[in-house]
Amino acid sequence: MKKNSKKYSYFLFLIILISVFWQCARRGSPTGGPKDEKPPVLLFADPKSGVTQFNRNKIRLIFDEFVVIKDLRKQLIISPPMENFPIISPMSASKKLDISILDTLKPNTTYVFNFGSSIQDYNEGNPYSDFKYVFSTGNFVDSLKIKGKIKDAYKPKPDNFVTIMLYEYNENYKDSLVYKDKPTYVTNTLDSLETFELNYLRKGKYILVALKDKNSNYRFDQKEDKIAFWNEPISVEDNDTLPPYELTLFKEILNYKPARPTQVSENRISFGFEGSTDSVKIKPISPIKGDFKYIISKEPKKDTLNFWFSPKQSDSLLFAVQKSQKIDTFKVRLKNMKPDSLLISNSFSGELPMGKNFAWRSNIPILKVDTTKIKVFDKDSLQLPFKTKLDENKLEYSLLFDKKYNTSYRIEALPEAITDFFGNTNDTLRVNLKTKKLEDYSILKLTIKKELQFPVILQLTNEKGDKTESELYFESAQKEYVFENINPGKYKIRIIEDKNKNKIWDTGNFLERIQPERILYYPNLLEIRANWEVEEVWDE
Repeated sequence: MKKNSKKYSYFLFLIILISVFWQCARRGSPTGGPKDEKPPVLLFADPKSGVTQFNRNKIRLIFDEFVVIKDLRKQLIISPPMENFPIISPMSASKKLDISILDTLKPNTTYVFNFGSSIQDYNEGNPYSDFKYVFSTGNFVDSLKIKGKIKDAYKPKPDNFVTIMLYEYNENYKDSLVYKDKPTYVTNTLDSLETFELNYLRKGKYILVALKDKNSNYRFDQKEDKIAFWNEPISVEDNDTLPPYELTLFKEILNYKPARPTQVSENRISFGFEGSTDSVKIKPISPIKGDFKYIISKEPKKDTLNFWFSPKQSDSLLFAVQKSQKIDTFKVRLKNMKPDSLLISNSFSGELPMGKNFAWRSNIPILKVDTTKIKVFDKDSLQLPFKTKLDENKLEYSLLFDKKYNTSYRIEALPEAITDFFGNTNDTLRVNLKTKKLEDYSILKLTIKKELQFPVILQLTNEKGDKTESELYFESAQKEYVFENINPGKYKIRIIEDKNKNKIWDTGNFLERIQPERILYYPNLLEIRANWEVEEVWDE
């Protein structure tokens, strides 16, 4: 009986002991009642925030409850930036945080540690938001500030975690600093803001730049980053007189750089490039046969030029590739490869949208077309007159004819109607098309009261804004802007101010101090149904 009593007491003791440890492990986590939504409270900082003549390498923060650190590398912004990221410990739950500074601090400088939302309570994850710890290595804390807003050149809303930077503007400043040196001051919009504020600044002149800094290195990488800049140096003198700065992020066109060309078929060499291929000239400079001929075409939606040549060469070809004053030479050793076969596809099949033209698309440049072998018929088999258009790359051949609603069309091309660069010709081509009824479409009438810089490109896009469904171009202001033949769906409207009048949107360039062309987005999403006539007024 005594043995059983001892066993019972022993197990009871174990249960009580485990319970005590469990409660300790939970660190006072509530078992019921309202959810804790209060953030941690900083009880003590050693040294205190705002201290001057700072000459230590360690800071201690003490909170009223257990805290943890989350996304420290993203959330903690130190201004001026440090070469070595400080050590914050412990990373596990604790009521105290120690900051170990690894850098040699600059003299007479105000430092700001903006922790963003990285410090959170242990139980519920409530952040101690936008906590800033400030100290100065000099006799006073700098107190000036600037503020502003971030926009995106092409999207309705900017990215999050945008870095805003100030570079001291003096006799040593060069624009190349943005590519290789860290800024004088820095802040970040973090994950939820489109506005920014740079605090604790010293009086002076600065260059204001923003980056979507993918590598988080405070340096502009043209391949990876978006950039924004204020056109002129800014003067930080008096907080009461500084206007808010609006910065527009854009992705630059990459600097021109040719890649080594490669042979991709028996009679085609592909030239790849970084940057724009506009005005690029490719010329063979090696000895060639007298009957040698070539043609160059741009590959659709790629920065690639195709060099088509005939007849086949036995050894190699040497090329000069020129853009402006830059000339590169490349040698391509030729191999035995299969020739390209002529492939012709239809731009539309089945439905022919009103306002669009039917076209044949070729994979090899088109050399000539015999229009006598091409016929367009309506639903009554009546032959219709048409005009033709060959695009500048000689890869798309369009047929232009009058179209009616709810009408069937038949288009035929007899053999040898289309001849490509190598003399290949088509087999018989036939396609049946039909337009939709008038009542299947809608009309959008837009009155714009905003002040615009003409000419403008007016675009109707899909809901995501990544596909243009319809486009209009206007040299001057109109009483009404009308989109016709709109399919039912959800749409956005945007306006591009075409400053250089080339009928496309152009991005900016930091070194050339060119801002991207302005884009305005209509604030409302439009839902359009069949047979509607929609009227909208844009006055915001």
